[in-house]
Amino acid sequence: MDPLEVFTVRDLRQRSGDLLRDAEEGKLSVITKHGRPAILAVPFDERLLSHGIQRALALDLLESGQVTLAQGARLAGLSLEAFIELLGQTGVAAVSYSPEDLEDEIEAAR
Repeated sequence: MDPLEVFTVRDLRQRSGDLLRDAEEGKLSVITKHGRPAILAVPFDERLLSHGIQRALALDLLESGQVTLAQGARLAGLSLEAFIELLGQTGVAAVSYSPEDLEDEIEAAR
């Protein structure tokens, strides 16, 4: 799971290039003020243009492991089935297993 990059308001003076670079790489970032989240920086990319902020955010957060499949569906405003269809359309994996976990799942299915 990739944690969100956190910038303070003060950081923006010296690290605005880092924030922009993260956005260009498709990474979400949080900007805090006095230690509290104030702004969520969402990359302005094709996913945002195609699917809107709610769904793009849900896809990004699911991909980074920040939300579960059910939480992503709720955030996207979709049923679980519709969200899984959206994942398929966008090429985002609905589940992600480590090789060991996958082996365990296959073994359990036998």
